[in-house]
Amino acid sequence: MAKMFGKDDRRQLLHIAREAITSFVSTGSVSTREAKSEKLQQCFGCFVTIKVDEKLRGCIGNFISDKPLCKLVPEMATAAATKDPRFYPMKKQDLDNFALEISVLSPLQKIAAIDEIHVGTHGIYMERNFHRGVLLPQVATEYGWDRDTFLQQTALKAGMGKDDWKENTDIYVFSAEVFNEDELIIGKRQQ
Repeated sequence: MAKMFGKDDRRQLLHIAREAITSFVSTGSVSTREAKSEKLQQCFGCFVTIKVDEKLRGCIGNFISDKPLCKLVPEMATAAATKDPRFYPMKKQDLDNFALEISVLSPLQKIAAIDEIHVGTHGIYMERNFHRGVLLPQVATEYGWDRDTFLQQTALKAGMGKDDWKENTDIYVFSAEVFNEDELIIGKRQQ
């Protein structure tokens, strides 16, 4: 995905996400902030990832949205903080030490052959019957996976066997513009 968001847009989205998590965990409601940028008023899918000490702490998103990105980000941020079933909901004491990453997504594209998957560029979404799983593009890079391992790990995340992706499974790819607080040196260090 070509870079669409400048430093100010990225900073604003990360601030919106952090503010939403802090507000929701502290008070049970999300403070709303208007985005000034026209780009942030456009509808894109996104995932918000929370990390603590560089380890995953929550990640939730939507591929498509009829909401502007500036409205979807706080929704996904609070969901990542409180509704990711892999983790307990964040509490006030968890607000002292977390980092954010946002992935703004391109539309899904169904592929006909796995050689269409470019590790490091594409994320994978797969579905088979009632099983669905997704891994963002940066996951394969972070773990040093090749294409087959990436497919196997996505199948496992979907609740399938690691090689079930080979038959009767719809596989989609997408790209993402990924940015995090460390790149922009914001967050709790400059609040």
